[in-house]
Amino acid sequence: METLPTTRKKILIVTYYWPPAGGPGVQRWLKFVKYLPDFGFEPHVYIPENPTYPILDEHWVDEVSNKAVIVKNKIREPYRLASFLSRTTTQKISSGIIPKVKKQSFLQKLMLWIRGNIFIPDARVLWVKPSVHFLKDYLKEQGIETVITTGPPHSMHLIGLHLKQEYNVQWIADFRDPWTTIGYHKELRLTKKSAQKHKDLEKKVLQTADLIVVTSPTTQKEFAQITSQPISVITNGYDVEKVTPFALDEKFSLAHIGSFLSDRNPRILWKALKELIKEEPGFASDFQLKLIGKVSQEVLDTIAEFKLSPYVLNLGYLPHSEAVLHQKTSQVLLLIEINSEETQCIIPGKLFEYMVSGRPIVAIGPTESDFESILNETNTGHFFTYESKEALKHQILVHYRDYKNQNLKVYPVGLQQYSRKSLTQQLASHIL
Repeated sequence: METLPTTRKKILIVTYYWPPAGGPGVQRWLKFVKYLPDFGFEPHVYIPENPTYPILDEHWVDEVSNKAVIVKNKIREPYRLASFLSRTTTQKISSGIIPKVKKQSFLQKLMLWIRGNIFIPDARVLWVKPSVHFLKDYLKEQGIETVITTGPPHSMHLIGLHLKQEYNVQWIADFRDPWTTIGYHKELRLTKKSAQKHKDLEKKVLQTADLIVVTSPTTQKEFAQITSQPISVITNGYDVEKVTPFALDEKFSLAHIGSFLSDRNPRILWKALKELIKEEPGFASDFQLKLIGKVSQEVLDTIAEFKLSPYVLNLGYLPHSEAVLHQKTSQVLLLIEINSEETQCIIPGKLFEYMVSGRPIVAIGPTESDFESILNETNTGHFFTYESKEALKHQILVHYRDYKNQNLKVYPVGLQQYSRKSLTQQLASHIL
């Protein structure tokens, strides 16, 4: 029988997103912190005392481990000041919903320019100096020798950079998303000088951290061109969720759960659905498109263009517990990523919860997407590029006919490697 250590090594985790913040950025480290004590560590989590979160989800507060030590320090938030100009615009920009350049208002252009050129690498950079000043004493008092920073926001890595340089701690930099190649980066209206400053900071972080952790093989390859420091791939994952008894939707529901950004607007999907409504007997009366999460107006306008609005159930952002229930009760789950070379590395966090939902996944993304191989290896869904409308339409039709025959099922394999506890064990093996 395995015995757990009676004393645990203290480590410090620096993160901006923490309950009651909602969205996928919270879950990764909330779950690592949950399981790190099982592998001999006492996690101390450093977070802002007064953050401005674009999304709130009180459900996550109850998930915080009682074995974690939470350390708070005040932060100055530019987004709080910006909200006096436009609360809606501020919330959208801070949550990553950025309208296309041609559709940006003057205020949006101004706020994006300020975000990209004044606050480098991001709007939380004002927290770096006070955090380093605060943490230098805290590390000494607690005898902490390992610091882990997680971004975005990538300002968290600048905190780790200073602590490494000044106090020679072991520093692990966790990148939930890339830095200068993330999709929205080029929308920030950067000057040449600002763009170079981002690259210089990124390079300095990557070449100074003792270990870089990334969520996808493509990001690992990208960063390997910049640094010779070790890079480990630790994906996001799933945790065991308690849900009430449920029945599948009576409708043939296709559900998209999560932010539906302007650039994730798959016209091939809307066209395929429009054709199926017209061509397949019974499809129009059975079909429902469920949207759960923030949806850009551009996506809604395109859905209306294809005359699909009557079939839409737009539920908006829901607490995670309710979103999980919809994952399990929907007939088919939609996973959509932006069609660009920069997003090949993105493995959406919701993929892993999708995989354990017991429902088939229909995914659309760029060619050579990292998450295509995961879908194939686990037998949890089908992947389509933005050029494969006919194949996508055929697969939806296959799912619909299985639904009519009450035989719409999925048979996953090899999911255990993506459990949050297995992934935490992977992380723990890197901590000195």
